[in-house]
Amino acid sequence: MALLYKADPVRGQHWQALFAEHAPDIEWRAWPDIGNPEDIEYLAAWQAPDDVAQLLPNLKVLFALSAGVDQLDLSRLPPELPVVRLLDPGITRGMCEYASWAVLSVHRDMLRYRQQQVARCWQGHLLQPAANRRVGVMGLGAQAQQILATLAPLGFALSGWARSAHQIAGVACFAGVSQLPAFLRECDILLCVLPLTEQTRGILDRRLFDQLPRGAALINMGRGGHLVEEDLLEALGSGQLSAAVLDVLQEEPAPAQHPFWDHPQIVLTPHIAAMTQPASAFGGLLEDIRRHQRGQDMLGEVDRVRGY
Repeated sequence: MALLYKADPVRGQHWQALFAEHAPDIEWRAWPDIGNPEDIEYLAAWQAPDDVAQLLPNLKVLFALSAGVDQLDLSRLPPELPVVRLLDPGITRGMCEYASWAVLSVHRDMLRYRQQQVARCWQGHLLQPAANRRVGVMGLGAQAQQILATLAPLGFALSGWARSAHQIAGVACFAGVSQLPAFLRECDILLCVLPLTEQTRGILDRRLFDQLPRGAALINMGRGGHLVEEDLLEALGSGQLSAAVLDVLQEEPAPAQHPFWDHPQIVLTPHIAAMTQPASAFGGLLEDIRRHQRGQDMLGEVDRVRGY
C-alpha cells in the first residue's frame, strides 16, 4: 500500500518525515516518481493528475491538501472516488489571526493612516467604539465560527449568513437567499469565508454592495472567484464602499498592471491568510486514512453535490 504526494516538494519532505516516523506501514511516493501505479491507494494532492482513474487504477481516496476543493474539477474525477479536504487546525488559527488583523485594520482606519504617513500628515480621526461597529461573516462553517469566536471578545456586534440555518451564541444568524438583504443591511464590515461553488461564484458584486450600508468595508478571505473585481472598483469609486482587504484574486499572482496594486483603498495580500503546515495537518490526514482502513466515515469527506 502506498500514498502518492503531488504538491510542493519542499513541504513534501516534511510530510515524508512525518509518515516515516508515525506511519511506516504506508509507503511514501512523490510525484512524478510514482513507481508501480497499482500499489497506490491514496493520493494527497493540491491538484489531481489528468486521467487519474486510468493512471492510478487502485486509488481509494483523494486527499486534497487544502481546506477547500474548488481547485479540483470534481466532474472529471470518478464519481465513486471519495474526495477528502484537509482539516488542519493550523489553517483555522491562521484564518482567525488574519481575520482579526483585517477587521481591526478597517475598524481603526489604518488604510487612511497609512496614506497619511506617506503624505507626512499627522492628523487623528474620530474613534468608533467596537460596540458600534457591525461585523458580518458570509459562510458559517467551522472556520467561520472560529473567526466569530475570536472576534467576539473585541466587542463587535456580530452576524453571520449561510445557505442553511445556524444557531451561534452571540451571533445574529441569517440563512438563505431570502434573508441575505437583511443580513447585508447589518454589515459595516463584511467578511467573506464562503466556499467557492457555482452558487457563490461572483456573489460579491454590484448588487450585493448596493445592499450594504454606505461606506461599508469588504474583507475577502474566501476565493478570488467570489469577487467581481470591476464592481468593487466601482463601489470604492462611488463611496458605497470605503475600503477592501483582499487575500485572493481572480488571477494569482496579480499581474503587474492590476489596478488593485496602487489603489489607496485596497490592502492586497498574496493568498497568505493561512497556509497548510504538515506538522499541524498530519494528525488529521493520518486519522482519516486510518478511519478509511477501518471502514469508518472520514471526517473531511466532500459532498459532491454541495461542492464542499
